[in-house]
Amino acid sequence: MLGKIKETVAYINERISEVPYIGIILGSGIGELANEIAAEIKIPYDQIPNFPVFTVNGHQGQLIFGRLNGVSVVAMQGRFHYYEGYNMQEVTLPVRVMKLLGIKYLFLSNASGGVNPDFEVGDIMFITDHINLMPNPLIGENLDDHGPRFVDMSEAYDKRLLSIAKKVARHNSIYYKTGVYAAVTGPTYETPAEYKYINILGADAVGMSTVPEVIVARHMQLPVFAVSVISDLGVAGKIIEISHQEVIEVVGKVTPKLITLIKDIVKEI
Repeated sequence: MLGKIKETVAYINERISEVPYIGIILGSGIGELANEIAAEIKIPYDQIPNFPVFTVNGHQGQLIFGRLNGVSVVAMQGRFHYYEGYNMQEVTLPVRVMKLLGIKYLFLSNASGGVNPDFEVGDIMFITDHINLMPNPLIGENLDDHGPRFVDMSEAYDKRLLSIAKKVARHNSIYYKTGVYAAVTGPTYETPAEYKYINILGADAVGMSTVPEVIVARHMQLPVFAVSVISDLGVAGKIIEISHQEVIEVVGKVTPKLITLIKDIVKEI
């Protein structure tokens, strides 16, 4: 795996002229933020050595290098998922690549199902902690050059970045909530009993991504900020049939707020 990571980094380094300061992973329906980046170069995933083949609708599938609010960034317009059939090392390879390219911070976004009874569809949730119900991406041989065998996760989501996000949200009158995100494999949406189970465990929202990327980021000592859009509700009496297209449509309505939020957080940093 280490050889593949280095090969991928070398390929990209030959094509960019500036070291990215912040890495951004854009989830379902949130790829529109990429339009705000003054792009230097866009590299489709299928041209990047060792990147998995991209399969999910609602994700563009390209790596974008440029400036966002004057700050050098690299953005993944679409991510890889365990349910696509990739192993966890493949799913999280882009995080390791971005770290070796030089990023100092990692921002992540996703869509999720709300299991907190106080949540509503369209809410923005800043992730403060997580519950991992997926295979851990650090299982197997440890990459000693990247981080320790046993990784402390007492502050998986950076408190300073979270404080900045709250300040930016208040300044822009963006209503937000905070909560715990539970990660499951998918690709099925949860049954009512599973929603109840996840809430009992202590989560406020549930989704199929993000946590593996966060674990690898912390393995490499990358501070993380993550935000989730509540696209449907897993609360008794509010559970309805949901499709991936409906998730994208819900997120699309909130995207302008997310764009303002992330652009201003980038500027604050």
